[in-house]
Amino acid sequence: MNDRTCIVTRQSDTPERLLRFVEGPDGTVVPDLKRNLPGRGCWVTPRRDIVEKAVAKNLFARGLKAPVKAPSDLAEQVDRLYAASALGTLGLARKAGAVALGAAKVEASVRSGKAAGVLHAIEASPDGIRKIAAARKSVAHLGGPQVPAIRLFSEQEMSLAMGATNVIHAAVLGQGPGEAALKRITALAAYRGIEPEPALPGAAGAIEDTE
Repeated sequence: MNDRTCIVTRQSDTPERLLRFVEGPDGTVVPDLKRNLPGRGCWVTPRRDIVEKAVAKNLFARGLKAPVKAPSDLAEQVDRLYAASALGTLGLARKAGAVALGAAKVEASVRSGKAAGVLHAIEASPDGIRKIAAARKSVAHLGGPQVPAIRLFSEQEMSLAMGATNVIHAAVLGQGPGEAALKRITALAAYRGIEPEPALPGAAGAIEDTE
């Protein structure tokens, strides 16, 4: 009974799995990722291409029942908000000891079963990725956890978020702060249309999107 309907696809889902938008004070459309801004809201499937379609077709005016104006860069605004949320929670997870940095520590956390997800910087070399991928596949073959790998951020973004230098590989550990960070990261990946790489082909390696 609490489901909402996407103004683009017309498909229903829970509020936690949709993007909310409201009318700002100046009559423009404002993204409400936390779903707590006042006023009437409308809902969109959390994918960049869907948000772009809502802007192109001027569907927000109908959804909000007001002559609102959607900024041409609204999809990019949402991307920046998702990225800031993901990197912010990643930094908190690092401070809480729920992130391992460096190829050797990442590989060790994967083989020990502590890693819930692996992050590779966009600049990561194929050789470094292969070694960690081998560990992920080995653990999965032995019946251990499926550890997805994601490439979303640059080395600079990861380094700034975690207060370190030259962060190329990181493992998010399966603890409270780490789980929160991985959910935000996976939400950003889904918004960008990027599928986390499972440890084994055909396996469901992605974390459920609860954003």
